[in-house]
Amino acid sequence: MKPEQIHNRKELEIRRRILRKNGTPAEAFLWKQLQKSQLKGKKFRRQHSIKNFIVDFYCPSEKLIVELDGEYHNEPGQVDYDMYRQEKIEELGFKILRFENKMVFDYLPSVLKEIVDNFKY
Repeated sequence: MKPEQIHNRKELEIRRRILRKNGTPAEAFLWKQLQKSQLKGKKFRRQHSIKNFIVDFYCPSEKLIVELDGEYHNEPGQVDYDMYRQEKIEELGFKILRFENKMVFDYLPSVLKEIVDNFKY
């Protein structure tokens, strides 16, 4: 019996592509700092899926996920779903960092430092 595939399932490929093409300004801004292994030589992937969840940014070597939250994430139903989603992903051994979109624009050096501080080295 082959092991269950949890990364980038084929059935989510189109959805991942749509999310990459229609990312938020905050995602585009942070991606400029993460792409091409610019942050301490660590490779990040954008709009990566784990099980049936699509995460904003994923660093495979660190099992680290970075999620950016806009106003939409403050809505009551979305808050509950985000908590459920985070719990399920963390049960698989991944670490999730969450930042509000505004933080990426206003405090980019601090955001990048927190990401680096969560590298295992």
